[in-house]
Amino acid sequence: MKMIVVTGAAGFIGSCLVNKLNNKGIRDIVVVDDFSNPLKNKNLEHKMFLEQVHRDQFFDWIDSHHANVNFILHIGARTDTTEFDKKVFDKLNLNYSKSIWKGCVKYGIPLIYASSAATYGMGEFGYSDDHALVDKLKPLNPYGESKNEFDKWALKQEKKPVFWAGFKFFNVYGPNENHKGRMASVIWHAYKQISGTGKMKLFRSHNPLFEDGKQLRDFIYVKDVVDVLYYFMNQQPKSGIYNLGTGRARSFLDLAMATFRSMDRKPEVEFIDTPVDIRNKYQYFTEAKMEKLHEAGFEEPFYTLEEGIEEYVQEFLISGRSF
Repeated sequence: MKMIVVTGAAGFIGSCLVNKLNNKGIRDIVVVDDFSNPLKNKNLEHKMFLEQVHRDQFFDWIDSHHANVNFILHIGARTDTTEFDKKVFDKLNLNYSKSIWKGCVKYGIPLIYASSAATYGMGEFGYSDDHALVDKLKPLNPYGESKNEFDKWALKQEKKPVFWAGFKFFNVYGPNENHKGRMASVIWHAYKQISGTGKMKLFRSHNPLFEDGKQLRDFIYVKDVVDVLYYFMNQQPKSGIYNLGTGRARSFLDLAMATFRSMDRKPEVEFIDTPVDIRNKYQYFTEAKMEKLHEAGFEEPFYTLEEGIEEYVQEFLISGRSF
């Protein structure tokens, strides 16, 4: 029996990935997380898997079970961009990922891991997933730094897993993010705000090149993310670091209007000043360069922002169900 390991399996993207595997008939899954958050654990209800392993016990587990492991999908990470204790990220993101990489090298296991578009910082070098740019990037917070430090480390390793791919997730949204609170997607917050107050607050632009609400981000629906991960797990094209966005930046105003429409509410947007403490680090534009992913053979169309928001709101947020 060959098993697939998913770390961060109770989290947002990890639990959606487990569901994707289940929908493809895969049940021999080992889920790894800390399982301490009851709200987060709800994401694993009705999922089918073989075994649950606490993240602190995972390396002992892999030493004993590596012969039966077919693939590791390392999605788990501390993702809080407002956490500034670098030691937390060194432990849970950088060093944990290094240990997984070394285990995959030692035991001949292919690896997919989660990087982040937070590695791009202010975007001063653009948003290309060219490996030559990785050393130049200047992330804006310890979370982004931890992801970029691992990307840099991975590229420098002489010994690499038999296949490996790191994915720079852009602004992912969709079901199973209820536990994330303030770190949940803007769509989740929009739905909560509109439900509670009938209106949506957006940051005013403090950049003369952008109108209020016209700040741009690359928003990607979580179902598209897990489709790409599943494709790479099966096809194992060229190893390397890949962007994972839609390749099309959309405005926060577009997002707000789509959310109002999906809720059948009259749009009412209020603009508020961007807080002073984040104003000089605020990104006005992110957009993934996606050529490398297409060259790897992935050609499935992604959800548009409107399609993704409509499904997320109407099938998941209103009903309160998970994916």
